[in-house]
Amino acid sequence: MPEQRQISQPSQSLPHALYRAEQVRRMDHTAIHHFGIAGETLMERAGAFSYAMLARYWPQAKSIAVICGTGNNAGDGYVVARIAHLAGLAVTLLQMGDHDKLQGDAALNAGRCKALSIPCEPLHKIPDDIDVIVDALLGTGLERHVSGSWDDAVQKINQHRARVLTIDIPSGLNSDTGAVMGSAVRADITTTFIALKQGMFTAAAADYCGEILFHALDIPARLYASELLSARRVDWERQQQLLLQRSRISHKGDCGHVLLIGGAPGFSGAIRLAGEGALRSGAGLVSIATDAGHAGLITASRPELMCHGIATPAELEPLLHRCSVIAIGPGLGQDAWGKSLLESIFESNKPVVVDADALNLLAQQPQLHRNWVLTPHPGEAARLLEKSVEDIQGDRFRAAKQLQQRYGGVIVLKGSGTIVHSPGQRTAAVCSQGNPGMATGGSGDVLTGVIAGLIAQGFELQDAAETGVCVHAAAGDLAAQDGERGMIASDLFPYIRKLLR
Repeated sequence: MPEQRQISQPSQSLPHALYRAEQVRRMDHTAIHHFGIAGETLMERAGAFSYAMLARYWPQAKSIAVICGTGNNAGDGYVVARIAHLAGLAVTLLQMGDHDKLQGDAALNAGRCKALSIPCEPLHKIPDDIDVIVDALLGTGLERHVSGSWDDAVQKINQHRARVLTIDIPSGLNSDTGAVMGSAVRADITTTFIALKQGMFTAAAADYCGEILFHALDIPARLYASELLSARRVDWERQQQLLLQRSRISHKGDCGHVLLIGGAPGFSGAIRLAGEGALRSGAGLVSIATDAGHAGLITASRPELMCHGIATPAELEPLLHRCSVIAIGPGLGQDAWGKSLLESIFESNKPVVVDADALNLLAQQPQLHRNWVLTPHPGEAARLLEKSVEDIQGDRFRAAKQLQQRYGGVIVLKGSGTIVHSPGQRTAAVCSQGNPGMATGGSGDVLTGVIAGLIAQGFELQDAAETGVCVHAAAGDLAAQDGERGMIASDLFPYIRKLLR
């Protein structure tokens, strides 16, 4: 008989270690064969936790449909169906694929449902009066695109009015990359077990996972020593620990001097936003080298920015000597002026943050440097690697690694689930914060300034990149409390300052 359902609660915060699906399968195998935890027990715990979360989030639900495939993920679904039935809910069990292909613990739990006379029918239609759908179709074992009748099943789930709880990972979502394998279930909640899968935090995942709820299934902590994590989840809660209290006798020279280069005619806004980003992150001094036509206008709008009209690399040279970090690209343009200024910084030994048009120019004449941070969005990354945006988004972890190998330094691959890949680091960092309201012009310019400002204050490149990404994302989430639609980049500034205090 299954164990008594005494379900411990999920952690208040998700673990930071991320793994590939194959690693989690090995952990599951290790738990069973080396630690003596029966597979039936792990399945019971997973199903019981999933039902507990269903009952917590939708306590008014009276009827559920559990849609099962033919693997172990289906077994978790059968456990949910049995527990829900015993709790008095109306349960509809719908089977995709050949029921006779169920094996082991999944077949055992299917049999328990049958013994309780819970009807199981082939999936043709999901009844209209269902309150919650439980997706137990495919799980993490998916290796090919969803098509045919399986795609039809996914569409039936997505088109239904009911709330959706998916078990382990939304069916059709690649657990290693976060890419959609043809089609995928859009869940309101995802319950996931043993270890977090790296693909759940980047690429398309945010559109499909909903809220992620984790349970380790009470496996021994020492089991995790059997696998090296494949990536790290980073957030502001963790990164803020890197901030140090400033000395009470600090002066502006102690807090670094950022030089921002950009702002071709007609593009003063980008460099202005980057400049304030550097100021709000705590840099002591911020200079801007920009087109002479609007240098005075930028200073007038933010007098703390020291703006200089620069026409040639020779005029830039004194500023390069005085600064502690350089950021180049916002509004730079790709004409002769921008090219000449970018080329002039290659001779400097100062740390550099490279963004926007500077990245597009770099794609035309690739350089490899150790002492810089590149901050491409997927389109810029595609140009830097001579690939398509679809290639980049199809495996963002691989793309970030390839960028680092080709260009050196630290790579910040922006987008949903921003990835930071640093030299000498086996694992990339993935930011699990941020929201669609940040998808607006100027948001990336603010990030450039924030990262440069942190470097100016003494952060190592990797720490500056990871901390900058997290404070930027956390500020975006705070700003979005007033609504995502209509957010603008400068809405982040008050929250950046608040978070960094």
